[in-house]
Amino acid sequence: MLNDIKNDAQTRMGKSIDSLRHDLTRIRTGRASTSLVDGIKVSYYGSDMPLAQVASVSLSDARTILITPWEKNMVAPIEKALMASDLGITPTTAGTVIRLNMPALTEERRRELAKLVGHEGENAKIAIRNVRRDALQQVKDLLKEKLITEDEDRRVDDEIQKLTDRAVKDVDVVVKAKEEELMAL
Repeated sequence: MLNDIKNDAQTRMGKSIDSLRHDLTRIRTGRASTSLVDGIKVSYYGSDMPLAQVASVSLSDARTILITPWEKNMVAPIEKALMASDLGITPTTAGTVIRLNMPALTEERRRELAKLVGHEGENAKIAIRNVRRDALQQVKDLLKEKLITEDEDRRVDDEIQKLTDRAVKDVDVVVKAKEEELMAL
């Protein structure tokens, strides 16, 4: 029963960290990454489809994303979707190939993105603390129902706190790595 609560808390904290990592891949650094276009939807015969399902997305070099549609008639809708996205990059079309050239980030933009990374990290820490609060509440409920002793309550509280501290350190490591990636020229 107590192990279930701890395992559930650890799993949920891990999911918060994974979610942070996933969210940070969408933040554009100076280098090209295919994950930048993951969230883009393209109108394909009346329904919105993910870009990866209507075209091949690859890197041609460190600063260029290459998009090759499966069908010739999809070039215009893909261009339209890229222009409408919040990437802030104008696509270049050469026949049936679309290129996204990543401009170098200015120092000011790097600092803004670093602040955004820090904000995302804080949101992940808040999520982890909420998981801790839920787990501690479940333990307190068991104590009220006299299903566990006060000693067990204190021991589990300490273990949950250690899990929380470890997860917060992991968030700090992920945020620091992304900030260093952003600030590298």
